[in-house]
Amino acid sequence: MKHIQLSIREAMIMLGLILGIVGVGVIGFGLSPQVPVLLAMTVIIFWARFKGYDWSEINASIKDGIDKGIIPIVIFILIGAMISTWIAAGTIPTLMVFGFDALNAQWFLPTVFLVCALVGAAVGSCFTVVSTVGIAFFGIGITMNFNPAIIAGAVVAGGVFGDKCSPLSETNNLAAAVVDTDLFDHMKTILWSTLPAALITTVVFAFLGMGHNHADMSKITATVQALNGNFQISLWALIPIVLVFGCAFIKMAAIPTMLLNVFVSAGMLFLTIPHLTLQQVAQIITNGFVAKTNNHQVNALLSRGGIVSMMPTVALIVLTLSLGGLLVHLGLISAVMNPLAAHLNTKGKLIAAALATCIGVNLFVGEQFLSIILPGRAFKQAFNAGNLASRALGRVLEDGGTVLNYLVPWGVGGVFIANTLGVPTIHYLPFVFFSLLCPVFSLLSGVTGLGLKTNQAKPVLKVKSIPTNS
Repeated sequence: MKHIQLSIREAMIMLGLILGIVGVGVIGFGLSPQVPVLLAMTVIIFWARFKGYDWSEINASIKDGIDKGIIPIVIFILIGAMISTWIAAGTIPTLMVFGFDALNAQWFLPTVFLVCALVGAAVGSCFTVVSTVGIAFFGIGITMNFNPAIIAGAVVAGGVFGDKCSPLSETNNLAAAVVDTDLFDHMKTILWSTLPAALITTVVFAFLGMGHNHADMSKITATVQALNGNFQISLWALIPIVLVFGCAFIKMAAIPTMLLNVFVSAGMLFLTIPHLTLQQVAQIITNGFVAKTNNHQVNALLSRGGIVSMMPTVALIVLTLSLGGLLVHLGLISAVMNPLAAHLNTKGKLIAAALATCIGVNLFVGEQFLSIILPGRAFKQAFNAGNLASRALGRVLEDGGTVLNYLVPWGVGGVFIANTLGVPTIHYLPFVFFSLLCPVFSLLSGVTGLGLKTNQAKPVLKVKSIPTNS
């Protein structure tokens, strides 16, 4: 593809216009993010044509962007199927019933955070945490009269922390690969920001739960009765969870793990529900589970899942990856990065600039993997010239890229959480303390040098322009 030289002014105007279209559309007008992203793509495509790019080059940019998202698209489809089969098989209802018996309202929020973190560390996916135990905790919290946004914040914060502690995490592996460092060295390095953030988050959630005595016991009793009367509540129903941990232990990849789980859960339905037909199971997997109890709240909480429910998220992934491909291959991102790199002459500036770029990619593109890949490639030379170890860049990619994607209303993570838990991203955002704190500790590390890995003691060099990816 040919490269047309852009001025930083023109690139910033176009990027600002894109952010404005998406931000105003989603936050200002409350539109679903797919429509503003489509409009942003339209603007970029016709701007590219005006600049002299051929239609074939524009199409190639879109195709290259989408190619990076095929695996995540399949994973999201399978998550929808897994949610519906877990509910139908009684897995999530059983977790809720056991949770009502075991959880104390005062310690509910920190317990949610820590348990979701443990599950996330085992399975290596915040998305899996939210769509399984997260739904169960959400139902328990709603029944205990907790603010839905705070519950969602605790679930997401725990899932993200667990994801960062797991060698099975796709983003951990991706970040380590992008900066060419050992996975476990990378995971040790990010503890400098994730551990303090997790400790503070636990304390804050404990404080928020203190004195919570608004749990309506009659409401809890009615919910438990509805669950016991309409679902298979037993240890048998927890087999899918055991299966997830077993697959994680043998390091089975995400897609085969989910496929196995969906069909094991579906097989359990035939053993526990008399006269169930294959067509009915296929309907549950495709269109989701519909709860039909006498409790309206239980029906609202557990009528969800299915492949079809994931289609808005899948559509958003395709569109955001397309937009990302256009922004990268048309040179808009590199046109802003190159002049910026020339002024990065201290370690603190390098860290701050890399963090800002990760956050910017999240805001402009909304795709988690690209928030790691693009800044990682762009700043690798800069960090090396500044005598900072590749592990230092890897931590920045996680702190500014991975953990914040769940807080962007039009981002893939944010849309998934909002659709799965039914809480708008902008509502739960202030309560995902872990994700908000990680960039702060990363920046403090850059300024103070605490926990900042260097290659060797040399003066920091002035960094030359970063080569483009086109």
